[in-house]
Amino acid sequence: MGATAPLSAESLLRRLEWRVVRRLDGRLQGDYRTLFRGAGLDFTDLREYVPGDDLRHIEWNVTARLDEPYVREFVEDRELTAWLLLDHSASMGFGPVDRQKDLVLAEVATTLAHVLTRGGSRVGAMVMDTGVDTVIPPASGRTQVLRIAKTLLDRREARAAQDEEAAVAGSGGRRAQGRGLFGRRGARTGRGRGPRGTAYDLGAVTDLSVLLAAAYGIARRRSLVLVVSDFITTDGWEAPLSRLARRHEVVAIQVIDPRESELPDAGAVYVEDAETGEQIFVDTSDVGFRVRLAAASEARQADLEARARKAGVDLYRVRTDDDLVRSLLRISELRRRRRR
Repeated sequence: MGATAPLSAESLLRRLEWRVVRRLDGRLQGDYRTLFRGAGLDFTDLREYVPGDDLRHIEWNVTARLDEPYVREFVEDRELTAWLLLDHSASMGFGPVDRQKDLVLAEVATTLAHVLTRGGSRVGAMVMDTGVDTVIPPASGRTQVLRIAKTLLDRREARAAQDEEAAVAGSGGRRAQGRGLFGRRGARTGRGRGPRGTAYDLGAVTDLSVLLAAAYGIARRRSLVLVVSDFITTDGWEAPLSRLARRHEVVAIQVIDPRESELPDAGAVYVEDAETGEQIFVDTSDVGFRVRLAAASEARQADLEARARKAGVDLYRVRTDDDLVRSLLRISELRRRRRR
């Protein structure tokens, strides 16, 4: 059986226009303000604070004078500048063969770029592996959406080609079995180069703070910033995220695969960390092991969400096994409730 032809940016966008954007139009009636609050905000009025209001919008002078908390209200400008901060590190290769996290990343980024540029906004992107190695300046129009999509798909193809080379080199069958089962990319040291000259680092741990700090330095004007990552990263990202949120409207979207916390019963396998290359031998038929893994994953997720909230940013999840329209509508509803 021949290899599947690589997915092109044009075909990905056409597919998303038909399967996602069209359905969003029907559910949101084209009003994407319910999904993205926007950063081009003009002050219009004051009103009394109600629980759930953004504390950053409290008008402290009026609050002190009236001895009651008041918040500023804004009208949204559709023509805003948006930045997509995209994590394309090794751990984003996890997931089912036909829909790994890096493909979901491409789908989310392409959909958001299309929705925003269609409304007249300018969208830029910063893409990282172990460091920020691609910056696409803000622009509008379909060509910009295709540029962002192509960047992500080329990187995905490059990593797939590198994996294929590793498979040919071959290691033990049980290790390959474990990696194939869980969708892990084999982590190796060094620097690779894939199709179309795309370069990427292998075997280094992701530090999301590098991406966030770079965005703070590049995005000077107040913007809408959308961070799309699995948030598998070293510690220390909270401070740069908080600093970014003080200047911009920040939305964080976490791409997850359910098998990262819910292992199937597949017997004894080797599992390899996609970023460090560390391997462990696990018995997935051990019910106790699967229960402990699920509990540890739940605790990690709760801690992650708490850290994001402390930084002033809400964290929304998109699963590899979920319908993208449902995921975006869920984000829309949660953001609407938050602003009430």
